[in-house]
Amino acid sequence: IGSCGPTTSSRMDAYTPILLKHGLKGMIGKGKRSEEVRASMIENKAVYFSAVGGVAALLSKTIIESEIIAYPDLEPESVRRLVVKNFPVIVAIDMYGNDIWVNR
Repeated sequence: IGSCGPTTSSRMDAYTPILLKHGLKGMIGKGKRSEEVRASMIENKAVYFSAVGGVAALLSKTIIESEIIAYPDLEPESVRRLVVKNFPVIVAIDMYGNDIWVNR
């Protein structure tokens, strides 16, 4: 798919709860998520993975398969199903709401 660096995830916060409600279980991006998204992740048992910005060419080498599954008109911002191998991410928010950016 070419270069595939993470985008600032908060740009998608308005749309994330509805995607989670319809079955999305994992997201990859960078940066904090809103409290509404975190609550929706708990409700829908989803996980948010954070990737490092600035290494898009490296990340693209770990993608084995890519399929656009929603919003094809957004082209590079479309929602894709990826099959990856050794993709370097960390769990930033788990399905219990534990969030690396928030002290609880």
